[in-house]
Amino acid sequence: MDGKYTLESALACPVCGHVKTETMPTDACQWYYECEGCHTVLMPLPGDCCVFCSYGTVPCPPVQAGAGCRG
Repeated sequence: MDGKYTLESALACPVCGHVKTETMPTDACQWYYECEGCHTVLMPLPGDCCVFCSYGTVPCPPVQAGAGCRG
């Protein structure tokens, strides 16, 4: 994967609304994320490959590249 993809995404917790910008992994999709605000463990919504695709402002790098989920 080359460097033309956005690697930061702001994750918004659907439970408490806490938002934090995180750097996304480039070699895999992230399936779990613990909210710093309420400690809810977020998982992808049905049809999404990772938490960034479900709750972030930018989809994960594999999706940005058109490669789909790398799981």
